[in-house]
Amino acid sequence: MWRIRTHRMGIDRGSHMLFSDFQDGGEMWSGTGEREARVRVDFSEPFLAPPAVQVGLSMWDVDHSANHRMDIAAEEVSETGFALVFRTWGDTKVARVRADWIAMGEVAHDDDWDLTV
Repeated sequence: MWRIRTHRMGIDRGSHMLFSDFQDGGEMWSGTGEREARVRVDFSEPFLAPPAVQVGLSMWDVDHSANHRMDIAAEEVSETGFALVFRTWGDTKVARVRADWIAMGEVAHDDDWDLTV
């Protein structure tokens, strides 16, 4: 159980277009290459410790003639940000993906004392 003092609860959120490969025949759309998109997301202000991050698809444009395979995750979560990662494989052809995220964790408070000089 993660207990957070409510006056220290911070929530940040955002949305990122990870790629739009159908316009130029990119790897996600052509079905070749590494088939991973990785975007660095920076929080609007730092958390005191790595927060809990939830990611999800808010747009998924995929070729209907193939299998629909995907993996989306937050990786390398730190106090200042994380890597938003989308992967596909096999015969899946993805035209474009937009992902939304939310991060929740403890943040600094005005009543905190900094005794370092």
